Amino acid sequence: MSDDWERPEGSWASSAARRRNMQAIRSRDTKPEKLIRRLVHANGLRYRVAAKPLPDLRRTADMVFRAAKVAVFIDGCYWHGCPEHYVAPKTNPGYWSDKVARNMARDRDTDQRLTEAGWLVLRFWEHSSAEECAAEISRLVTERRISQSNKGVQG
Repeated sequence: MSDDWERPEGSWASSAARRRNMQAIRSRDTKPEKLIRRLVHANGLRYRVAAKPLPDLRRTADMVFRAAKVAVFIDGCYWHGCPEHYVAPKTNPGYWSDKVARNMARDRDTDQRLTEAGWLVLRFWEHSSAEECAAEISRLVTERRISQSNKGVQG
């Protein structure tokens, strides 16, 4: 680490190298997301990518099926506190543990708000089988579409 590196104001980065590393982490279009999207698309379903399910909620889902009111999130093990794979950081543990805890709380709040608005929220861990995730997404979106069309016929 260079001695002349100055942390930008408000930055959480402990070094220039750490800052570059953290800035390179993708918030969308991760490998697990792209694989699941490709499989769901191959099943004939169409969706919005990185879209807001609710216009007044400043949160985006990885896949949004508007007509069926299904929001899909593919959560990263580190950033969302996977009970199976999350490992507490050794560098700046207070900041990062708090950050993950805030992410988890925001996830629960998002789930609650969407559910209250009539949405089905599906969450998968990045380590989950893409094939199983895609099959479940396809099944549930199709079921919701059929259910909604049946309600329209009856009502």
